[in-house]
Amino acid sequence: MAIERIVIVGGGTAGWMAAAALSKVTEGQKVSVTLVESEMIGTVGVGEATIPPFVEFNNLLGVSEPEMMAAAQGTFKLGIQFENWGNVGDSYIHPFGAYGYHIGGIAFHQIWRRLRESGDPRPLQVFNLETMAAYFGKFSRTDDYQREDLPPINYAYHLDATRYAAFLRQFAEKNGVIRREGRVADVQLDGETGFVTKLEMDDGKTIAGDLFIDCSGFRGLLIEQALKTGYEDWRHYLPCDRAVALPCGRDDGSPPPPFTRATAHRAGWQWQVPLQHRNGNGHVYCSEFMDDDEAHDILVGNLAGKPQAEPNFLRFVTGRRKKFWNKNVVALGLSAGFMEPLESTSIHLVNTGINKLIALLSLDGINQTQEDAFNRLTAKEYLRIRDFLILHYNATARNDSGFWDYVRTMEVPASLTEKTELFRSNGQIFREEDELFTETSWAAVMMGQGIHMEGHNAMADAMKDTVLKPEFDEMERSIRWLVQHMPGHGEYLAKYCAAPVVA
Repeated sequence: MAIERIVIVGGGTAGWMAAAALSKVTEGQKVSVTLVESEMIGTVGVGEATIPPFVEFNNLLGVSEPEMMAAAQGTFKLGIQFENWGNVGDSYIHPFGAYGYHIGGIAFHQIWRRLRESGDPRPLQVFNLETMAAYFGKFSRTDDYQREDLPPINYAYHLDATRYAAFLRQFAEKNGVIRREGRVADVQLDGETGFVTKLEMDDGKTIAGDLFIDCSGFRGLLIEQALKTGYEDWRHYLPCDRAVALPCGRDDGSPPPPFTRATAHRAGWQWQVPLQHRNGNGHVYCSEFMDDDEAHDILVGNLAGKPQAEPNFLRFVTGRRKKFWNKNVVALGLSAGFMEPLESTSIHLVNTGINKLIALLSLDGINQTQEDAFNRLTAKEYLRIRDFLILHYNATARNDSGFWDYVRTMEVPASLTEKTELFRSNGQIFREEDELFTETSWAAVMMGQGIHMEGHNAMADAMKDTVLKPEFDEMERSIRWLVQHMPGHGEYLAKYCAAPVVA
């Protein structure tokens, strides 16, 4: 059966990202895109930090970056600062760009260790542009200087998720997407195929479709409530199951830093996402080791300014649907699964889900091969990200609470154990095909949390100090020069994408 009617259930960031992207790819074709949402149903709206692939998503839509940033009160992001993770008082940055560059086919952190053994005192971080710019509160884009002898700048965004969704709604509706207000009262299934055929709305009207995108959040209105797809529970590995979110001002008037901050507490961690007009904050915690009141008190006690709203308490189960594409329903965002936003992957998974859907979609109809490929690729992506998040909890020396005792000693997936032991033995990191996280990502978290290389690639020993040291010196000089000449992050925002003053 040909696909002529695409129906998206749920708005928010996931729904309007899907609507915006599908409005582009169906342009000029006899395909309608309808988004159903209710003003009465709130969105989670706390996923405000992104990672670099998201920049490309907006580029593919063809939206103006300064216009989008101003509308979403956005700021730039060079990485994530982790505090208190390896031990209380520890701090490190997981940067978006690479440490140095490969020399002779060998990863930079391997060669750095070799020079370190020879007496070079410089920390690995001075060879990463994003880390140094973040420390000094500086920002610039590669396009601003366009010099081949200087390293590129890798960045992402901090966005007000509600305002970003509104921006995409305007974009999508201009491209022909139809928005229908209302609640879904019932979902009708075909008696033979089990496909969703139409939605019955609370006003008695119906909305028929050929392909449905479930962006209904944790409820999984179509993928779970209607199709009974099933859920894979990962709380053994990622035991946090609660969060409280609370925006606040920056009362000291300081400019927003160009990085997200993730601070570990007694039974979880706190995020701080700086926007132009406020900070987004939240405390993710495990209800087995902390109650809601204590979690709220810890969050309020660690805000940079006065709260600007009532606290929003969330409950979740980390894990994923057993299928992300089931019959003629594709789940995106929270309806597909949930992994806490420790590495800002929530919006990224929406992004890659849309990318895979568009790549596999045939308007001639839906076949099993498409469904199987989507599920296989998405499941693999979720597993890779899951392992990386587990690393943050398991690679710790903290023993100050029952929570940290549990995650430090819990059994972890064999795939993660192998990765950790290879790095510990000789610094080797094997990326699994097209996995999201790079060598630098794995090295930054492992070393930042106390997993140190006991050896390095043997080929690094064949490299002479007289050749390596001048190259390291030039690398450090280039990064230092560029950071010195970058404007402050706040100054850059004011000139490039200043947002309207929020009442």
